[in-house]
Amino acid sequence: MEKRDEYVEKMKAQLDQWNGEIAKWEAKADIAQAEARVELDKRLEAVRQQREQAMYQLRLMQGAAGDAWMEMMKGTDEAWARMREAFDKASSHFRPK
Repeated sequence: MEKRDEYVEKMKAQLDQWNGEIAKWEAKADIAQAEARVELDKRLEAVRQQREQAMYQLRLMQGAAGDAWMEMMKGTDEAWARMREAFDKASSHFRPK
């Protein structure tokens, strides 16, 4: 089982990667035409909501004392899975066609 600090660092690195991609998508959405803009904004909002939940779970886990963090890891893993799913769905709309 991973130690808490290693797990937190791994999650932070993934979050940084997602944040970089989201920033690129936001830039693309800014120049998109009106019709496409609505869909892109919808996808971005879904990703942002899942990102906020993932960040919240990470903060909870970081503050957990002793072995409690292992219990919290389950909730964090679930939030990360939802974020990854939202990210993957959104990425299909931002890839060049």
